[in-house]
Amino acid sequence: MPDTALPAPAHSADPSTTDLRVVRNRTFDEIAVGDTASLERTLTAEDIQLFAILSGDVNPQHLDPEFAASTRFHGVIAHGMLGGALISAVLGTRLPGPGTIYLSQTLKFLAPVRVGDRLRASVRVVARDEVKKRLQLECSCVNQDGVTVISGVAEVLAPTERIARPRSTLPEVRLTMGEAGLTRLLDLARPLGPLRVAVVHPCDEISLLGALDAHAAGLIEPVLVAPRARLQAVAHSAGLDISDLAIEDVPHSHAAAARAVQLVAQNQVQALMKGSLHTDELMGAVVAHDAGLRTKRRISHCYLMQSPAYPRPFIVTDAAVNIAPTLEDKADIVRNAIDLAHAIGVAQPRVAILAAVETVNPSMPATLDAAALCKMADRGQISGGILDGPLAFDNAVSIAAARIKGIQSDVAGQADILVVPDLESGNMLAKQLEYLGGAASAGIVLGARVPIVLTSRADTRETRIASCALALLLAQHYKASPP
Repeated sequence: MPDTALPAPAHSADPSTTDLRVVRNRTFDEIAVGDTASLERTLTAEDIQLFAILSGDVNPQHLDPEFAASTRFHGVIAHGMLGGALISAVLGTRLPGPGTIYLSQTLKFLAPVRVGDRLRASVRVVARDEVKKRLQLECSCVNQDGVTVISGVAEVLAPTERIARPRSTLPEVRLTMGEAGLTRLLDLARPLGPLRVAVVHPCDEISLLGALDAHAAGLIEPVLVAPRARLQAVAHSAGLDISDLAIEDVPHSHAAAARAVQLVAQNQVQALMKGSLHTDELMGAVVAHDAGLRTKRRISHCYLMQSPAYPRPFIVTDAAVNIAPTLEDKADIVRNAIDLAHAIGVAQPRVAILAAVETVNPSMPATLDAAALCKMADRGQISGGILDGPLAFDNAVSIAAARIKGIQSDVAGQADILVVPDLESGNMLAKQLEYLGGAASAGIVLGARVPIVLTSRADTRETRIASCALALLLAQHYKASPP
């Protein structure tokens, strides 16, 4: 007969949590009605992705932010059974712990669970069966607002012998995006048809191959601006066929930059792509007063990045052109980034103005600039996006971090654009995301009459192709909204 009439006092200590190096159980005889155990976890986008991989449940409600925004939940929600798995973890590691045999589980899903929610999964013993050594436990998951999102009842066969084992070290799991982000970008760009691009001094294998790959992908119609003999020697050495491509023969890299800019001024090409010459040499020709490429905007650089740990592509700016931008420069940097967001289909991008802290501090100029930029947006001087700042990096990309600090914002935790204080911080952030965070990236220079693909010798093939896709999308955007 289950023992439900007179519950014993709840045990105040949970021996399964006294030593994090050991996982141990509580035997049936040590467990009383009313005993409880719990664990907490803050849900990340990566948690949802990993659960989708494991379960095979790729419902777009859980994985596709654009689709999810159009549903009754107005955003991505977690799989219901992910919360159920947290309850299972409590039963298997805390109460009763190792040796527990799961017999049955009922669950009611009462409210959606979103990225950034902090869930407390709890169990409470409500009945004991002395004969069969079975326990009945009420189960729940409660979010940070005190809302019960999952409830249910579990029945388990409790262990009768003590078990204490060293806690297992789990393997490190890293998600990579593969070529999914590149594929989506190509799907947007290819229908527009190839863009005629001056490829400036592609006199090494890497830069020449990058132009040919983008050509093969249907994104660009390259015009190679370089010394013909040197170009042909590079192609021959690398086994590349350039016989069908237009070549503008010039004596050296400086002349190549000047001629490429001239081709833009003559409307013979619609974009520029850096080859093996130095960035300063190309940009010097672009910004020359008599080149005709400058606009009312400050020229700036944007990285479009896709990280496994973030649910959507995002832009980092400026990490390559403006070393120490003024407030006026930053206003144009924001405007250029918003243009890029519009070009890739983000109608109302969320713009986070980054600083080391999320409060305005007169001793920290980046926070003053952030506040001024937001006020400029309020007054209509910057349009097309939603600005907020200053925001520290964690608050900009983590809903949980913003919630813990009490930040109420339409941008915090879901930024589409990250505006850095200066080039050094932006360059370090972008490269850390790429080399340590597994992010895929593409780069583009905006603010001139035409897009400029500014690649690095270390860039991958995918980065070069994606950057050309950005140039194509941006050139199309500039037809309707020139900078």
